[in-house]
Amino acid sequence: MACYFIWTIGCQMNKAESRQIAGYLSSAGYEAAGALEEADIVVLNTCVVRQSAEEKALGTIGLAKGLKEKRPGMAILVTGCFVGSDIAGLQRRFPWVDLFFRPGDYSTLENWAQSHGISVDGWKRSVPLLSPPTAFIPIIQGCNNFCSYCIVPYRRGREVSRPVEEVVGEVRQIVEHGVREVTLLGQNVDSYGHDLPGSPDLADLLVKLNAIDGLWRIRFLTNHPKDMSVKLIQTMATLDKVCEHLDLAVQAGDDQVLQAMRRGYTVEQFHHLVHTIRRYMPGISLSTDVIVGFPGETEEQFEHTLSLLEELRFDVVHVAAYSPRPGTIAWREGKDDVSREAKRARFDKVEQLQQRVASEINAKIRGDLVEVLVEGRKKGKWYGRNRNDKLVFFKHNVSQLEHLVKVRIDRTSPWALQGEMIGNGDGNRD
Repeated sequence: MACYFIWTIGCQMNKAESRQIAGYLSSAGYEAAGALEEADIVVLNTCVVRQSAEEKALGTIGLAKGLKEKRPGMAILVTGCFVGSDIAGLQRRFPWVDLFFRPGDYSTLENWAQSHGISVDGWKRSVPLLSPPTAFIPIIQGCNNFCSYCIVPYRRGREVSRPVEEVVGEVRQIVEHGVREVTLLGQNVDSYGHDLPGSPDLADLLVKLNAIDGLWRIRFLTNHPKDMSVKLIQTMATLDKVCEHLDLAVQAGDDQVLQAMRRGYTVEQFHHLVHTIRRYMPGISLSTDVIVGFPGETEEQFEHTLSLLEELRFDVVHVAAYSPRPGTIAWREGKDDVSREAKRARFDKVEQLQQRVASEINAKIRGDLVEVLVEGRKKGKWYGRNRNDKLVFFKHNVSQLEHLVKVRIDRTSPWALQGEMIGNGDGNRD
């Protein structure tokens, strides 16, 4: 039987799109290969947000060239953020690649498949290959914000929202296949719906999804502080299936740096947003993203970021050192003038601060009873996440996979919680 292999790096959107492509290929009669070199169709789903990710993509495209020289019949397809608007230029640069298609551009993929005798009749009816009980669901493609450091709008294009009923229909379908928790995805989910007839928004979509029988939990990311509305916050607070967690990227704690990043808000406005969220949902957990070493960032400005993190006390902080991305505004107009050593030192300071803060936050959970959706087993322990998106481990000698269970937390760390399951584990909802 003909086989496919999908190589994926990058964000959850890439992972969701790879599952969609896998579902297409499976419905067309292809089987998943165990290794890249065994496949008849190789799909490389790439990321270029960081220099290291782009280097991995280039290395894998080069590896595929060598494999194709040994197996000329192998088809190599490349998608993801490596694929920009200049597809003709990519084809000249990498002539061994059979198809470049932009992220989410399934029509181009279908046309290629049809021209190569691959049946596509089942593709439109197929669902992504799933690994219940959780699934990622893209709801909006692209981004209109053009933050000065970000390459994504140039590669994924302007915002295009999926119709509400299309998203609702997909979620109903995958719930029938055993999915119990969905995470709605977009480069900026808070912009969802503005381009649709009637301008429905994310809050409206959440209300419809909350009514689906058999769906237990709803999450969404990534959020942009300038686009998060009070209506969305109020809706989250009233819907029982929407989890008490938000990923809210601040990126910097200094107004001048935020302005250079073109983020569209001030530190004061961000503070007000966080306080509003916590007022409506006192038990919510918050994660954020921070970039250190942005062009022109002084030590004093970095200290402002540390102060913000200390004051707002996020549950999780994802920190990255700035790296210039060709084609972005910061690459054209800025100068990468913060030394590698200074970036490393600032990176370490953020991580050290956050390790302490997360330790203190999680220690307060010790003794609490939390609801966990069990996703798998690792090193003899079952694991899953609670509604605050915290990873929880527990031991049990009977399979708890895909169950909702109650776990009493008896040990905590900055990164995970551990405890004992209470009851018999029959917490499935109807």
